[in-house]
Amino acid sequence: MTVALPSILLVLLFALNLPVAFAIAISALSFFFLADGLPLDIFFQKMVAATESYPLLAVPFFVLAGSLMNAAGITRRLLHLADALVGHLTGALAQACTVLATLLGGLTASSSADAAMLSKLFGPEMLRRGYSAAFAAAITSSAAIITALIPPGIGLIIYGYLADVSVGRLFLAGVVPGLLLAGSLFLTTWWIARRRGYRPTRPHFAGWGEVGRAAKEAVWALLIPVFIILGLRYGIFTTTEAGAITVLITLLIGALVYRELSWAKLPGVLRETVLDTSSVMLLICAASAFGFYLAWERLPPAMASWMVGLTRDPQMLLLLINVLLIVLGTAVEGTAALIILTPIFVPVILQFGIDPVQFGIVLVTNLTIAGITPPVGQMMFISCAVLRVPMEVYTVEILPFLAAMTAVLLLITFLPGLSLWLPDLVMGP
Repeated sequence: MTVALPSILLVLLFALNLPVAFAIAISALSFFFLADGLPLDIFFQKMVAATESYPLLAVPFFVLAGSLMNAAGITRRLLHLADALVGHLTGALAQACTVLATLLGGLTASSSADAAMLSKLFGPEMLRRGYSAAFAAAITSSAAIITALIPPGIGLIIYGYLADVSVGRLFLAGVVPGLLLAGSLFLTTWWIARRRGYRPTRPHFAGWGEVGRAAKEAVWALLIPVFIILGLRYGIFTTTEAGAITVLITLLIGALVYRELSWAKLPGVLRETVLDTSSVMLLICAASAFGFYLAWERLPPAMASWMVGLTRDPQMLLLLINVLLIVLGTAVEGTAALIILTPIFVPVILQFGIDPVQFGIVLVTNLTIAGITPPVGQMMFISCAVLRVPMEVYTVEILPFLAAMTAVLLLITFLPGLSLWLPDLVMGP
């Protein structure tokens, strides 16, 4: 019973709505009080040691790059491009939201940041044009999920660090699933918008001339993800160095090319970066101490043995894991679940011969979808707060989008080639 007490305490603290990082840290600390012969100093050592990871330096760099892009006018230019491409379609504003999220996916690196930006940018205009507030909250939070997969998503960086998997391969593996998610949102939006009469913002297609001009304005932003992937592929820089270089490029574009990034904007950008990075790193530090408890009590091997006893079929194992993740995702915030579950599941999937890169995409996709799922979805909270939508109304509106994205999740689960084709093509099998 003593072995299970920290895990039970973790569930109870989550149920009490204690901040996730503190819930994990307190649960880990309880283990050191209960265990015989373990100095309490180890708890603090594990917390601090988690910050000494070189790969995790990529997190603040990419968060900073995303904040700089909003201040540099890059987001506005990408919005113009999105409107030129889909402004003539039924439900144009919602379709443009998905296009912009896809274009920004490789730039902001944070689904929560995207949800905040998209809901503030598109939400008020959707309401003025007759869209329901609940639908606006549903599409803005759903579109933010694409950010987790289009490189350089922070979830992929964290998974690569915890699972000791190439982050470059994970970045490439996320591209096709990310585009599939975007496609599923397009179809779902079109179906809902057609039934409700949500009109286009343009009477007809803008024309390839205007699309070309908008693309020319946004070309610097569009080239950044390509630059990151090529640099990682040819060994020009590491993932961490890619984050630093992205920050430098964004500064140059904002200050010298678009000339909208001024010294006056930098304090606000840095403050936003510090707050976002701190929340992620506090989670990682707490999870490092909790991971020591899991390893000390040999819970990952025990979980592996239990799952091996349930099935020997890799496909059935992935299905079981997906069901478990969906259930956990309704109660545990996605990043916290990713940090806690990666050390548990990776040894299991390796025993079954499942590629850890493919599993990383499945894991991150599943847990990010949890971010729009009641009752603790982080993107759900952000969009609902901005648009003042009650959770019960949002819950009904999000169901078609959840169904569409679950279908994509099953595709990438049972068709590993969708995730592995691009990294195998670019970096070799």
